[in-house]
Amino acid sequence: MRIARFVTAGSDPAFGIVELAADHGDHPDTIAVITGDPVAAPVQYTGARHDLADVRLLSPVIPRSKIIGIGRNYTEHASELGNEVPSRPLLFLKPNTSVIGPDEAIVRPAASSNLHYEGELAIVIGRICKDVPEERAQEVIFGFTAANDVTARDMQNSDGHWLRAKGSDTFCPLGPWMVTHFSVAEASHRQIVTRLDGEEVQHSNTDQMIHTIPKLISHVSSFMTLLPGDVLLTGTPAGVGPMEPGQRVEVEIEGIGTLANTVVEA
Repeated sequence: MRIARFVTAGSDPAFGIVELAADHGDHPDTIAVITGDPVAAPVQYTGARHDLADVRLLSPVIPRSKIIGIGRNYTEHASELGNEVPSRPLLFLKPNTSVIGPDEAIVRPAASSNLHYEGELAIVIGRICKDVPEERAQEVIFGFTAANDVTARDMQNSDGHWLRAKGSDTFCPLGPWMVTHFSVAEASHRQIVTRLDGEEVQHSNTDQMIHTIPKLISHVSSFMTLLPGDVLLTGTPAGVGPMEPGQRVEVEIEGIGTLANTVVEA
């Protein structure tokens, strides 16, 4: 199932179930409206349906408390920046104010001149959990989506910490929707591709992660309670690089979809 968050002209944000032509269903390229927030509680169909072309997709989730990022979780990415591979997950936080949705603008701050894309698989947590054993990681996952862990590389290098570099407004695009039908095993073998103005700049597979999805959930939950709607970014593969105002960046994850955003100047 694909769950999107969207608006139509003059409407408040709502959630819906997306059906694509590739599904060969009765309602191709439409979104069926549902009640409430599916991450928080059971939902029902309202009976309303819209063509996808007539809605504006939003970030599929607004984390209630936190976004946890994982740094250097692909060997080649760690190497390309001259860093050692961490023996345990390298963690950082992004505020929920950094979240934007598909086709919203990534704003390069005036204080930065070196803004990088980082295409990633994101996990959406579906229940309150603490001290999750690796073998039970599936039970706490609501779904998966695509993410761009936007990073101001000059701020990252100068500040001595990553708060501004990764936590600025618009630095966490998510979308285009959440996929809830993947098992952990399926999500752990997804092709991930990033394109800049149509040119492929990252191409890898989530099976190249150093620390697996179950290990990440188990490690983070060992010291931090995870809440429904929290997002865990799983790290980016090699190929990161700068994106300039006016350029369009796309993160495509096999079986999920493509998240696209354009960079603008502050």
